[in-house]
Amino acid sequence: MLKHPRDTQAVTGDLSVAPLFGLEGKRISRHELPAGELPRDVAYEIIHDELMLDGNARLNLATFVTTWMEPQADKLMAECFDKNMIDKDEYPQTAELETRCVNMLSRLWHAPDAALATGCSTTGSSEAAMLGGLALKRRWQQRRAAAGQPTDRPNLVMGINVQVCWEKFANYWDVEMRLVPMDGDRFHLSAEEAVKLCDENTIGVVAILGSTFDGSYEPVQEICAALDAFQAETGIDVPVHVDGASGAFVAPFVDTELVWDFQLPRVTSINASGHKYGLVYPGVGWIVWRDADALPDDLVFWVNYLGDNMPTFALNFSRPGAQVVAQYYNFLRLGFSGYQRVHGYARDVATRLSGQIAELGPFELITKGDELPVFAFTLREEITNYTVFDVSAALRERGWLVPAYSFPKNREDLAALRVVVRRGFTHDLADLLIADIKRQLPRLQKQAAPINEGDAAGFHH
Repeated sequence: MLKHPRDTQAVTGDLSVAPLFGLEGKRISRHELPAGELPRDVAYEIIHDELMLDGNARLNLATFVTTWMEPQADKLMAECFDKNMIDKDEYPQTAELETRCVNMLSRLWHAPDAALATGCSTTGSSEAAMLGGLALKRRWQQRRAAAGQPTDRPNLVMGINVQVCWEKFANYWDVEMRLVPMDGDRFHLSAEEAVKLCDENTIGVVAILGSTFDGSYEPVQEICAALDAFQAETGIDVPVHVDGASGAFVAPFVDTELVWDFQLPRVTSINASGHKYGLVYPGVGWIVWRDADALPDDLVFWVNYLGDNMPTFALNFSRPGAQVVAQYYNFLRLGFSGYQRVHGYARDVATRLSGQIAELGPFELITKGDELPVFAFTLREEITNYTVFDVSAALRERGWLVPAYSFPKNREDLAALRVVVRRGFTHDLADLLIADIKRQLPRLQKQAAPINEGDAAGFHH
């Protein structure tokens, strides 16, 4: 069984029911299915009490995932818990809302003909990314086969800062990952480095609009321009997939001058997480192709055993419709100006907070939250008696989850802390975080040597 690497002290044995339920002395196994039923209130209270040990989601500055929605969205989701998104014949209006969302995203991301939008919802951005990768691979194979060329050595170029879903994609579908390492103060993919790794077997380049390591945007327009020049020189046409897990729901609203989407002809597909800066509870993602030609027909399956003949091209089959409904609620409720206001506020919080952290003295900013409302910071080089992992552990004492992690290849020497500002994280909460950092610093500064090393805190996407 897969467990968290630090899950070394799991509670074993039976649990005892609290006496207020009139079941004194009754014991229930934690790891075996009970022989009989329990009253619903007893089952609820047992689970409710244990879940109190989880962290406070609003204080979790590690996750990009939405932790707050409006009560009306909560109510709509509760009304849709029993709806299966795949069953479009039984739930045609839920299917219609999904189609509307895809059309809205196609227009937001400047698809050439948004009225004929091609895309779908998924269980998250990881599934959406894999669908985008599969389409890249299949189109490459078809082109190569039509030209009588071998199709057995596909590769995909990306920065080493990609999310683990791309490692899974390469592993599951036998694609060579060509990773551009970090170098000096360059923490993500550059146009120059991307082109260096491309050849006739490259199915595409993945550009990330919002790196999970530091919140920075990769230069999609520059990467596309470099690939244009590469094609003019070699004749090799390399498409670009934009992993916009977070940034595809941020840049259109607060970076309106940034060109990164289907305005660039080389961009063939975009994935995004509705449950990140799309502002929906997990899990929902979106994949949109620039047009129908970008999605190979043989990746679309037709099923007729749910009441009608319907296409499906997601990896997952049955899944809840509630998150799709909640996404449509956000689109309807907020509109363009609402998303602009929410994300603009988040960026204001992030840039103000990063500036205050920089003024404290011990810390040095890596990014400042002016792209994604996410920033990373590290300790100054002269500080050797405590680590970023010590800082993370100290803040956890007050309930804050601020992840500390080491950077990957070529920058393994760099360890950082990261703050993700999401909807619901306010200037007031930022002030409380600063106060708690100030409260912990004197104790940390008195340490003779580091206490926590690299395994003390986790890296969270």
